[in-house]
Amino acid sequence: MMKGVDLMAVIALAGNPNCGKTTLFNALTGTRQHVGNWPGVTVEKKEGILKFDGEEHVIVDLPGTYSLGAYSEDEMVARNFIVEEKPDVVINVVDATNLERNLYLTTQLIEMGVNVVLALNMIDEVKEKNIIIDTKELSNKLGIIVIPTSAAKKQGIDDLIEKAIESLNNDKPTTSISYGSDIDNQIEHLASLLDGSFKKTSYPPHWIALKLLEGDEYIYKLVSEKCSPEIVKEVDRVISKGDFGILIVDKRYEFIGDIISKSVIKPDLELDSTSDKIDKILTHKWFGLPIFAIIMFVIYQLTFYIGEDVLGELVGTGLELLGENINAILVKANAPELLTAFISDGLIGGVGAVVEFVPLIMVMYIFIGILEDSGYMARAAYVMDNIMRALGLHGKTFISMLIGTGCNVPGVMATRTLDNKKDRMIAMLINPFISCGARLPIYLLFISAFFPEHGGIILFSLYIIGFLVAILMGKLFSKTLFKGESSDFIMELPPYRIPTLEGVLLNMWDKVSSFLKRAGTTILAIVTGLWILSVLPLGVEPYSQASLLGRIGALFAPIFKPAGFGTWKASVSLIAGVAAKEAVVATLGMVYVGAAEGANLVTAIQQAFTPLSALSFMIMTLLYTPCAGVIATIKKETNSTKWALFTALYTLAIGWLGAVLVFQIGSLLGFS
Repeated sequence: MMKGVDLMAVIALAGNPNCGKTTLFNALTGTRQHVGNWPGVTVEKKEGILKFDGEEHVIVDLPGTYSLGAYSEDEMVARNFIVEEKPDVVINVVDATNLERNLYLTTQLIEMGVNVVLALNMIDEVKEKNIIIDTKELSNKLGIIVIPTSAAKKQGIDDLIEKAIESLNNDKPTTSISYGSDIDNQIEHLASLLDGSFKKTSYPPHWIALKLLEGDEYIYKLVSEKCSPEIVKEVDRVISKGDFGILIVDKRYEFIGDIISKSVIKPDLELDSTSDKIDKILTHKWFGLPIFAIIMFVIYQLTFYIGEDVLGELVGTGLELLGENINAILVKANAPELLTAFISDGLIGGVGAVVEFVPLIMVMYIFIGILEDSGYMARAAYVMDNIMRALGLHGKTFISMLIGTGCNVPGVMATRTLDNKKDRMIAMLINPFISCGARLPIYLLFISAFFPEHGGIILFSLYIIGFLVAILMGKLFSKTLFKGESSDFIMELPPYRIPTLEGVLLNMWDKVSSFLKRAGTTILAIVTGLWILSVLPLGVEPYSQASLLGRIGALFAPIFKPAGFGTWKASVSLIAGVAAKEAVVATLGMVYVGAAEGANLVTAIQQAFTPLSALSFMIMTLLYTPCAGVIATIKKETNSTKWALFTALYTLAIGWLGAVLVFQIGSLLGFS
């Protein structure tokens, strides 16, 4: 939990995916957010501060989930936080246009006995569809406060927070769901049996009894550890009487159906919505894929033009002036030569080379954010499903690939939504081929040096090549290492929405701030270590092959000679890239700019590479060993060092082979 501030209450946000929960979280917290991981797991944890009426409260954004079972890490994180951390209020955000599905999670929250306030979100879309919701009746039937909201338009948010804070003094929900006399009696029997063992814990005995009847393995293990053998034996006897889980689910939906029949009125004739009409074109069997390709191509063209040609030059010029001024100040102050060299060549030349490409990364994430917030990215996954299935891959694999374009670490983590081991393993092993944001500075450096007239085409082509290699390797793995059928692909398509400026900018800043944090920590540490190696042993010419860094690079240089970049400088940059891909540019900036004082990195690259070897180098950086963070995540997700090592080695082989083929075939065709 966030420390260092006097906080009044902890408010958790829970809801299904695509219900507008993240939009509400951003509206409540603005830039006062902290992103990390939940303790012990790799699921992203978001916390923020809400300021309301002069008071401050913690807002915790729980992972989006359809239920509170124990079938995925997301569900476990959400459930454990509610049960163990006991937030003062749980705001259950629901899509008001699809109440029947959304209220299933609501019933589970009520069963847990927590203080629930229902945010009836997207109420503006409800009105557009001529649906009438009697919020008073809905509130009476559920036994909780119900507030209509539109997070995207910031309607009803103040009322929601006011009622949520007022509810701190209210009693817990008294609504109870009957599962039939037989199940109700079994719940009472088990609850009384478990009461003594769980009286001093966070777990309500009635809820534990319900979960046992549902066949919840996590809860059964908990009971086995806490209770006496006699109690466990009685629990086994009760739950062996029948398959209660299906009956309980049916009763929940029966409860929901009764509520909806009394509180929701839908028009007799439901016309095609605007989203339905747009989908007839954008998700068309034949046109959907070309349209997606065209949209992404246009984005890459605009990204390169705006980010590089317009904003990039300004940042580059600013960094050059900064470097010159700092160098002049240090010389005037008679600073030690080594300190001057470290700041000028290591920091400005190395880290500065990475920071120079921040404008382009910002522009790209703004465009990607617009596609995500509009609802189009979900359509892209739907469009790709047939292709993925034809290649023996699960449709959801493409979703993890899309996430991987930002960073391969969450891309690998996203594979946990796949239902069987075969699909998860294949998706994890091929995700490193998806070009992430950390590779962008490498591409942009070489594109600026050799292909400035065709920047968008080259950038788009690199992403396509990475995707093609990923699905081809996925096909190979599905036929060799992981045989078997893929599970079904079921996906909900959210309605199209106009992206909000605040939401897009917050999403962009979340990605860019993470990039800058890495530049200021990981990349700085790597550059510092490499700079020390580049000036040792004392007495040799700095940044030369005689330095320790030069000697290390020279050992590996022959391996890359067939690919056209068999120099020690290129070799050490690739080695640094295993720690973090941004370090490739930082290292090149240090060894090239440091060796030729006053030289511009782009100019230095033009002298050290040819257009063909530059293309070969970009293919290598696209495909070779992912960064240490990705390898560590694969190890954690698979619980196997073997698969992490396999990923590191086989991607290195694919990257080397790809680079060699590009250079050798290009040379045969007369390119240079």
